[in-house]
Amino acid sequence: MRTNRARATANYVSRPLITQDQRESSTALRIPAEEIEHFVTSRVRQWLLDPGGIYQATRLADPAAQRRLIARAGEIGKSWAELPGARQRAFLTTLIDRIDVGTHQIDIHLCPARLAALLDVAATPPPSASDDEIQILSIPVRLRRSGRAIRMLIAGTDPFATAKPDARLVKLLIKARRFYATLLDSDGVPFAALAKRQGVSPSYFTRLVRLSYLAPDITEAILDGRQPRELTADKLLAHSRLPLGWHEQRTVLGFA
Repeated sequence: MRTNRARATANYVSRPLITQDQRESSTALRIPAEEIEHFVTSRVRQWLLDPGGIYQATRLADPAAQRRLIARAGEIGKSWAELPGARQRAFLTTLIDRIDVGTHQIDIHLCPARLAALLDVAATPPPSASDDEIQILSIPVRLRRSGRAIRMLIAGTDPFATAKPDARLVKLLIKARRFYATLLDSDGVPFAALAKRQGVSPSYFTRLVRLSYLAPDITEAILDGRQPRELTADKLLAHSRLPLGWHEQRTVLGFA
C-alpha cells in the first residue's frame, strides 16, 4: 500500500483515507510520520554501512571509484547523527523514490544511481545501469491500534535506537531485591507476616520475590533499557508463576 504524507496532522495516510473510499476502510492506515521516518532512516543507514549492499546496488565501471563510493557511504552512515537536519532530509529525498507501507512491512524504493552524486564521487555507471533502476529495502513491522491512529512497531532490533531504561521496571527489580533480602533475614517468619511488614499483599510479595530469580542477562537488559518494547512493569508483574528456569524466562518474557 502506497502512502502519502498528510502535513497538517504529521501522519502518513493510506490511499483509502485520502480518497475516502469506504469500501477499503478496513485497510486504511493513519500512522504517525515520526515513526515511519525513524524506521526508514535507520534502514537506509544500515544499507550505507553495508559494503556488500552498496557494491551490489551500484556496480561502477571504475573499481577505484567503487571503493571511494563504498568508503564515503560508510562515513555518512557512521556520522549520520551529526549531519544537519536539512542535509539529512535532502539526502533521503533525493535517494528515495517512494515508501510503501503495508500491514506487515515497509518497502523503501531507492534509486542507487543517485548515490554517487550525493556523495560527491565522480563515477561512470556501467552500460547496463539506469537512473531509474530501483532497489527495495524492506522493514518487517507490526501494527498496533491506539485510538484512531496506528502505532508501528519494528519487528526486530533497531541498531540505532537509543536505549532508555524503563523507570518502573527498574524500580520493580530494586524492590524485588529488597524483598528477597528481607526473606533471607526472616529466620522462618511466614510470607504473610513479611508481606504485612512491607505493606503489601502476600501474592504481591511472592511475585516480587520471584523476580529476584530473573536470569542475569534479562536483569542487565532491563537496567540498560534493552528489554522488548512490550515488556512493561504491569506485564512483568502479571506473570504470577514466572518460570525459574532462565531459558523459559527468556521465552515467556520475549527475550528468546
